[in-house]
Amino acid sequence: MTLSALKQIRDAVEQRPSTLVAEKNNGKIVVGWFGYFIPEEIVHALGMIPVRLGRGGDERLVELGARYISSQNCAFIRASMGMFAENSDPYIRAADVVAFDNACMQIYRLGEVSKYYFKKKTLFLGVPRNPQAESSQKYFRQEMEHFTQNLEKIAGKKIDTLDLAESILLYQTIRNCTKKLFQSLLIPDSPLHWKEVIEVVHAGYYLDKKNYLSLLQELLSEIDSGSVKSENKSPDVRVILSGSAIAPGDEKLVDLIEQMNGTIVRDDLWTGLNPSLNMNIEHPSVSSIADAYMNRIPHYTLPCIEKDNDIRFEHLMSTVLETKANGVIYHTIRYCDSATFKTTGLKNRLKNAGIPLLEIHTEYSGSDVEAIRTRVEAFFEILKAQNQTEVKV
Repeated sequence: MTLSALKQIRDAVEQRPSTLVAEKNNGKIVVGWFGYFIPEEIVHALGMIPVRLGRGGDERLVELGARYISSQNCAFIRASMGMFAENSDPYIRAADVVAFDNACMQIYRLGEVSKYYFKKKTLFLGVPRNPQAESSQKYFRQEMEHFTQNLEKIAGKKIDTLDLAESILLYQTIRNCTKKLFQSLLIPDSPLHWKEVIEVVHAGYYLDKKNYLSLLQELLSEIDSGSVKSENKSPDVRVILSGSAIAPGDEKLVDLIEQMNGTIVRDDLWTGLNPSLNMNIEHPSVSSIADAYMNRIPHYTLPCIEKDNDIRFEHLMSTVLETKANGVIYHTIRYCDSATFKTTGLKNRLKNAGIPLLEIHTEYSGSDVEAIRTRVEAFFEILKAQNQTEVKV
């Protein structure tokens, strides 16, 4: 039985392209964006519509994008390039300007190449390599100020402090609801799976933010009421999904996990829960927003400067303990070098803590489904055997 609020969210997403066109016809400016650090609060406070772009899982778009950008870029970047080339995606078409941050250099290259070939109005936001350094904080504040000034020119007005405060509160409330939504996966007989939770998160990429918050709150209320219970049997294994982006449309690995009676209890993804964590905007100013974005859990493409104080690793460890996960599946899209190169260190540190990790490399094609199935199945057998041993002890 599907939650009624979840159906409303799906209906709203289906209708969003037409409502977005209507808003544009009424003079609204749409700012599409790629990355992790683009400040939606500022876009929203200026009266523009922020829309997060990008899709996964479509091999056809990957092949089309590879005609314009190097095939050594990851599948997500090539597919995104294909979206620009095809120009049929309603959100790409609606975007009056597209913003890119350079936390991931492949996303930065996507911005350069799409601007060159398809003449989109483009903005870039610089991101320092070491988020913890004082000089990095100063640099990012300056970048955010410059980025805001460019947005103000496009909007034709200066940002208003009261409008900014209202937008900050709106987005923080959405983040709080998102955290509660993920927490609901841990309750007995949860009516949602991770796949449905991430679908709701991705819906927030497109929907009007006030409408989205209302739907989120309705969904949480329905979950809290306990009126709908899970109809599925207890999972054999509980895993955390980490690594590269799981973009809208990229369902292959998630489907395989669920087919083998595994359950994803949490993720550690920059397209999932992580953007809602550790955000504390102290006052309605551009500099405070810059500091809050810089102090979030770092994007996985940024280097681990202090290995003994790796925020990402500590967060992942605490998540394993909180969710009582049996192991971690570390998913990397082929040619996502920033994620791939960190796997060995992460695997060794988790091994020392007694936490199994499976590394999976994927492309947006069906050719590797059976190979992935075999590896996930073998990993699950190891986890189930480990569970049985612990029970006997």
